[in-house]
Amino acid sequence: MNFLAHIYLSFDDEEITLGNFFADHIRGNRYKHLPDKIQKGILLHREIDTFTDAHPTARKSSKRLHENYHHYSRVIVDIYYDHFLAKNWSDYSTIPLEEFVENFYILLEDNYDILPMATKRMMPYMIADNWLLNYANLTGIDRVLNGMNRRTKNKSRMNFAILDLEEHYTEFENEFTSFFKELITFSNQKFISLCED
Repeated sequence: MNFLAHIYLSFDDEEITLGNFFADHIRGNRYKHLPDKIQKGILLHREIDTFTDAHPTARKSSKRLHENYHHYSRVIVDIYYDHFLAKNWSDYSTIPLEEFVENFYILLEDNYDILPMATKRMMPYMIADNWLLNYANLTGIDRVLNGMNRRTKNKSRMNFAILDLEEHYTEFENEFTSFFKELITFSNQKFISLCED
């Protein structure tokens, strides 16, 4: 899953949210110096990724893209799924997306000192362009996919993936809705068990 889903699946716990958000910027077990709850957020992030990668519905979405994007297809699906979460946000939260996102940016700023360097480098762009809020519209998703393509030096061709989203929009949205319901249940169970340890 992509950024918005990981933040959402932290169940309003600030330290879990931080770890769940920046876990991709932590290699191996190089997180032992961080506060306990942030470590648990990193572990939750990894559990979510493992569940997602193995899930037949997420794999079905990815397979639709594989011919054109090969191993980048899973990354693209993560971005698509964040779009559907943002677009249908009111189905999942009583807090408006604008408020949820603003609170998250404040959380990052308040905890800047403990963020990994890669997160610190990304953060100004994320906030200035308001990535999380702009996931809700296709223009925002197009911008993200173009940015990802540039980072792969145009090898991924992810800039064309907006066309696949538009062509198969209903299928991807239905797959997200079905999958995300299961992911919420799974993540909540993992969240509870991690917090009990």
